[in-house]
Parts: sequence; structure tokens; C-alpha cells
Amino acid sequence: MLHSDITDKIIRAFYNVNNTLGFGFLEKVYENAMIIELRKMGCKVLQQQNIKVFYDNKIVGDYFADLLVDDLVIVELKAMDSLCEEHEAQLINYLKATEMVVFQKV
Repeated sequence: MLHSDITDKIIRAFYNVNNTLGFGFLEKVYENAMIIELRKMGCKVLQQQNIKVFYDNKIVGDYFADLLVDDLVIVELKAMDSLCEEHEAQLINYLKATEMVVFQKV
């Protein structure tokens, strides 16, 4: 997998946060905890990073990535029991709007 060194850290951070906090908090709580874990692992992490969407070299919209890790991997957090197709489509659209290429369900 591309950027496996980074994605391995993200997965480890996820499990550390999940095992410590468990289920039931708002997404923002998990987001803040993930930032702490990833930074402890030496990652550069940007939170709620604004990313522009272009069409024909013109800005047509923007969105905010929950986490951008080492300027290479977008992490979109969801605090729910399971992901639906709309969530997956949302992230795929984020990837299309950027140079990012990594997508992985955890």
C-alpha cells in the first residue's frame, strides 16, 4: 500500500484511541485524541484542513479534511457503528479533489 509507514501509524493511533476512549463520544473528541496519538508517533497533523475543489482551473467549492497527515494522507473520522456508501463516496470525492491517493477503511 502507498505510504504504508504513515497508514500503519494511523491504524495504530486509531486502535490506541479506540481502546482508551471506547464508544460513545462525539467525533471531535476522537479527532483531538487522534491528533495527540499521531503527533506522539512523529507525524505532522493538520486538523480541519481547508481543501479547495477545482473545475477547469477555477475553484468550485471546498471542504475540510478532518485530519491531513504528513501532507499525504487524509483521515476522515466518523463516530458511528458502521459506514454507509455515502461516507465512502464522500472520501473518494475528497481524494479526487486532491493529489491524495490513499483510501483505507479501518
